[in-house]
Amino acid sequence: MSQLTHVQGNGEAHMVDVGGKAVTVREAKAQGWVRMAPETLALILSGGHHKGDVFATARIAGIMAAKKTWDLIPLCHPLALTKVEVQLTPEADGQRVRIEALCRLSGQTGVEMEALTAVSVAALTLYDMCKAVDKAMVIEQVQLVEKRGGQSGDYVREQEQGRLR
Repeated sequence: MSQLTHVQGNGEAHMVDVGGKAVTVREAKAQGWVRMAPETLALILSGGHHKGDVFATARIAGIMAAKKTWDLIPLCHPLALTKVEVQLTPEADGQRVRIEALCRLSGQTGVEMEALTAVSVAALTLYDMCKAVDKAMVIEQVQLVEKRGGQSGDYVREQEQGRLR
């Protein structure tokens, strides 16, 4: 097992020095879901929500959050992201929205935290916009799907029954 990079030998937390790393293209994808009542999802999809376009608002919130991850997670570096994409897709079961984020840059550290933050904040925004009609919504399975580039190499989450879980 690898050692924790943000913990020194004496147990103190510290920010990792990435100054000696090569600048390479790095990319990360994350996903998560928001489970809700079918009526809530139908309301969102019909455009009848009194707060406006729920998916558009959540998408913008996710993009903004990725850009501010360093402000939210204490030991993250400020990054000059070159791409942030957030997609919200209703699942066929009519009870879940799948949220996916892609973050990319040319830099000295990865963008996994930015992708995970984008998904998380998009999910929280979706919850916030719909809590008046469905307080029982559940944010679930926020996870890293894939990362490319960097010293530790590539990572792709194993597929379960033909699709990413």
